[in-house]
Amino acid sequence: MRRGLSGWPWRAAALLVALVALWELYVDLGGADPLILPAPHEVARSLWVDRSLLGSNFLVTAEEVLLGILLASVTGLAFSAAIHFSPTLRRAVYPLLVASQTLPIPIVAPVLVLWLGFGILPKLVVIALVSFFSIVVTTLAGFAAVDPDLIKLMRTFDAPRQRTFRHIELPAALPSLFTGAKIAVTVAVIGAVFAEQAGASSGLGYLFEQSIPQLLTARAYAAVVILSAFAISLFALLSLAERWALPWAYQREQAAAP
Repeated sequence: MRRGLSGWPWRAAALLVALVALWELYVDLGGADPLILPAPHEVARSLWVDRSLLGSNFLVTAEEVLLGILLASVTGLAFSAAIHFSPTLRRAVYPLLVASQTLPIPIVAPVLVLWLGFGILPKLVVIALVSFFSIVVTTLAGFAAVDPDLIKLMRTFDAPRQRTFRHIELPAALPSLFTGAKIAVTVAVIGAVFAEQAGASSGLGYLFEQSIPQLLTARAYAAVVILSAFAISLFALLSLAERWALPWAYQREQAAAP
């Protein structure tokens, strides 16, 4: 199993190189207008030539995404715990939580800008909104998967409900919280783009929106490449943080894997 895992980054890199090569060949042979689909070498050139502009806007978006994920994680955990403690609250609020994910972000973002202004706050709300659902759902699943025998054991010793939650249920749900956060980071960057397009003067989403009408398609694609690389990096960092913070969960996962 370890041998299989050790080879996957190289396989992924080889597949990525093959796909980029096919993309380059497709554009160079006239398969697409470069103003619509720039060749990879043009995107790479923009990454270098526009590195200062891309870098400064990336810092803005990165701050929004990191703070938005943090906000979603904290509120998601608190919300999950509240629903877990109260079946009545779950029945009342959970359907609304599901319904919130059907709201188109391009419609919600301008309203938030109208209410909260053009600062960072509406962007954090948008990012937290798109990230919140996966964190709540996976964390609730973690609470539900707690070994009932452990809970019965705590009741046998007349342990208070809060102590059972703190020592049994919460540690058991933390791996699910990390799973939800890893899912969330992959969509948080999309939320940041929509939020910046609704009202911003900087950020990669804003830069993307400005580049398309100016026919600077390669720059727009370069912004997308940076966003994708950032999301992948956050996913990897969360995986490492989970392994460091919850070694027992990682060891159990490794032992259960084929």
